[in-house]
Amino acid sequence: MTSYRWMYRLGFTPWERYARAAGPDVEARIAGVGAERGTAPGRALDLGCGRGLHTPRLARHGWEAVGIDLVPEAIAAAREHSSDGVRYVVGDVTALPMAGLGTFDLFLDIGCFQGLEAQQQTAMGAGVTALATPGAELLMLAFGPSPMRRFVEGVSREEVAAAFPDWQLVQVSDAPVEGLGWPMNRTSPQWYHFRRQNR
Repeated sequence: MTSYRWMYRLGFTPWERYARAAGPDVEARIAGVGAERGTAPGRALDLGCGRGLHTPRLARHGWEAVGIDLVPEAIAAAREHSSDGVRYVVGDVTALPMAGLGTFDLFLDIGCFQGLEAQQQTAMGAGVTALATPGAELLMLAFGPSPMRRFVEGVSREEVAAAFPDWQLVQVSDAPVEGLGWPMNRTSPQWYHFRRQNR
C-alpha cells in the first residue's frame, strides 16, 4: 500500500483512467443492488476510494456514502470535490473496526482487495464482515490472476471467496476492459456480488 502513496505523489494513477471508462458499468451495478433490495438505500462504504471517483455514484443513488482510503493526499483531493451525502475518511481497509465508522448495508470495492497481501485480504474480509448489517451487499471489481500479476495485481475467485466465508456469492460476471491498456486488458477483470448471510 506504500507504493500507492508514492504513485499519488508522482501523479501516476493509471487506475483512474479505467475508473472513468468503467463508470457507466459501476453505476449500473449500484443501481441494480438498489433495485434488488426493494428497500430504501442505507449506508454504503467505498473501500480504497482514492480521490473519490466512485463514492459520489453511491450518493446519487440515495446511499449515505462514506469513502475510506489510506492515502491522505487522495482523501484530501476527494474532499475538495465532495458533494452532499458523501464523507471521506483516512483509514486502513485492513483495520476497519478501528475506524469507528459504524455499520453498512453496501460495500463497494473497485480494485482495492486485489492489491493486498493474503493476510491483509483476510483482515479486510473480517473487517467488512464486522461492519456489515444482516443481508448487506458487497460489490467488488478485481483483476483475475495472470502472468503479470506481480506488476498489475489480481486475485482468483477462490482467494476472494476465502476472505468472505460468511457471505453468499450471488454472482460472478465479466467486467468491461475498455479503458484498460496492456497488460491490464489481459487480466480478465471480474465483478463479484456477495450478500451477507444472516446469522
